[in-house]
Amino acid sequence: MKILLTNDDGIEAPGLWAAASALRRVGDVCVVAPHEERSGVGSALTLRAPIKVSEVPADGRLQADSADGAPVGFSVKAFAVEGTPADSCILALEKLVGKVDLVVSGINAGSNVGWDIMVSGTVGAALQGYFRGYPTIAISVGGVRNPLFEGAARLLGLMAARLNENSAQEALLLNINVPNVPVDQIAGLQVTRLGGRSYGESVREEMTGPGKQYKIDRNVPIGSGAPEGTDIWALKNNHVSVTPLQVTLGHMEQTGQVESLVSGIIGQLALDD
Repeated sequence: MKILLTNDDGIEAPGLWAAASALRRVGDVCVVAPHEERSGVGSALTLRAPIKVSEVPADGRLQADSADGAPVGFSVKAFAVEGTPADSCILALEKLVGKVDLVVSGINAGSNVGWDIMVSGTVGAALQGYFRGYPTIAISVGGVRNPLFEGAARLLGLMAARLNENSAQEALLLNINVPNVPVDQIAGLQVTRLGGRSYGESVREEMTGPGKQYKIDRNVPIGSGAPEGTDIWALKNNHVSVTPLQVTLGHMEQTGQVESLVSGIIGQLALDD
């Protein structure tokens, strides 16, 4: 099995290497990730500038899990990309790595649930794998401070092995969120739907120089009332959330309403000159 691994927390992120250490037990892993943290950039691409790519050593970053203290499993190669998470995935699949059997983005420090996935660099990178027809997993743990990656890494290895056994599996995109608790405290696993907004934004003015400067934080929790069956509810109740995603954003149920809204408007264009 050939696996592409990327993220938005950057090439040095512990969650990335926890994932690589688990996945190398299933197949050959190529890590292609941003050279620094690029959280919250969604699906942004670098279109008008060259992107520098550097190969970096992998062995010193992998977790030791054998009796002699050495990492075990298949091969791991790694590249740092001076671009976005989506850049990293595109460069990997189109140039650096080529065809793969699985694309993984993560393990992210901090959840990606509900509508927040729209700005997630973790999901933004995963989308590039899905667009190209590959089975793709975006995976996160629910803690930014002191994240516990063990449960997510174990689950990721199991999921990769199952996908490897099902080689006929068509392209899919799974968004997985694992509660930030020890493995023995995980209450279960639920296949979920997206919740609504889990965090709102706060804006504060910072007096750090001439002119007005502002800082936007996503630190206002607003998903406490999420209904059961959503990814937000599952995570808050210490369940692993597995949410199948699709990229169709069209809202065809509103077609009639919009047709009424725009009726006759094309004939008014010339009258407004």
